[in-house]
Amino acid sequence: MKTYLVGGAVRDRLLGLAPGDRDYVVVGQTQAAMEAAGFRPVGRDFPVFLHPTTGEEYALARTERKSGRGYRGFVVDADPSVTLEEDLGRRDFTINAIAEDTHGALIDPYGGARDIEARVLRHVGAGFVEDPLRVLRAARFMARFAVHGFSVAPETLALMREMVDSGELAELVPERVWQELRRALASTRPSAFLRTLHDCGALAVVLPEVEALYGVPQRAEYHPEVDTGVHVELVCDMAARLAPGDDLIDFAALTHDLGKALTPAHVLPRHIGHEQAGLAPLRVLCERLKVPTGHRQLAEAVCREHLNVHRFDELRAQTVHELIARCDGFRRPERIDQLALVCEADKRGRAGLAERDYPPAAGLRAAHAAAMAVTTGDLREGLSGPAIGEAMRRARIAAIAAATGKR
Repeated sequence: MKTYLVGGAVRDRLLGLAPGDRDYVVVGQTQAAMEAAGFRPVGRDFPVFLHPTTGEEYALARTERKSGRGYRGFVVDADPSVTLEEDLGRRDFTINAIAEDTHGALIDPYGGARDIEARVLRHVGAGFVEDPLRVLRAARFMARFAVHGFSVAPETLALMREMVDSGELAELVPERVWQELRRALASTRPSAFLRTLHDCGALAVVLPEVEALYGVPQRAEYHPEVDTGVHVELVCDMAARLAPGDDLIDFAALTHDLGKALTPAHVLPRHIGHEQAGLAPLRVLCERLKVPTGHRQLAEAVCREHLNVHRFDELRAQTVHELIARCDGFRRPERIDQLALVCEADKRGRAGLAERDYPPAAGLRAAHAAAMAVTTGDLREGLSGPAIGEAMRRARIAAIAAATGKR
């Protein structure tokens, strides 16, 4: 049995990164032979097996032939005659098309190691255009590797534009789009995902609500970057910095300003009422991509309340209590910390302002902690029914006032 370590484990080692899962390709074997050797089949669309001892994945070398539209329109051939080079040739990017034999020698027929050294994301071959999901994968890889200096090869970006123009991205099911978006938002540089899709025209297809923000001006005294699309990129990167790997926080950052795309031209660069205006496109986006409830609820809270949090110092104690209640912060206390995080990312996600302090976050957290410390034991005895709720509300407002010095 000829086995080769392939894909991400080889790529990440060459990049000097901590290795993730180890995947192997097996050349010259059949499914029956693999099962006879104790490997457990788990592949649904092509022959993949789990090693009987390590549990690592072993796939038979295979080729793929386009048979229809979309990312599922392929016929797989895993015949024992398929070579390692043919298997590597069906992969998306050269940096993922490198194998390593049992002696540690690299098999690199498509120049992946060279592209890793040059920090270039380049497609393997002409077959790249056959799978529309690869456009999103390219953007997601940029979200992960832009911090290491990677850029998309011009010829690859040109192919991605062709794929967008062909209309095949419309074949992607919402669950796959969300899966790629979620992984990108959990990466170190979500802005690279957005920028890559924007540059090839794909953002208008998969996230039209976000694409609509590019070119929309904001007031330069508050937003030195001016362009709302650029602002959202900066906010997403700041959210990734404040809450590494948290796609929940970054999704709320991504969608907090969707209402600015709806501002009438004669009002620009001001955006009066954009918080409320953003709720409708946010809900459309969430419905289309089947976004999980928790992500949707936090995103709606941030979209609606971020300007209120920014002007926290101006709010009365009662208004702060109402804000916390609207965000369900008494039943879901984690929601307020999340809201504060995204609002901080919004304020610091502006050109030249990344290191600025954001006192409203501490103020909101202090107010919330004081309100949460109030219990029914602090209330006057003998209350019942609605009177308990009203007494609790008043006690929480008093606690907020005492903790923040508000009236």
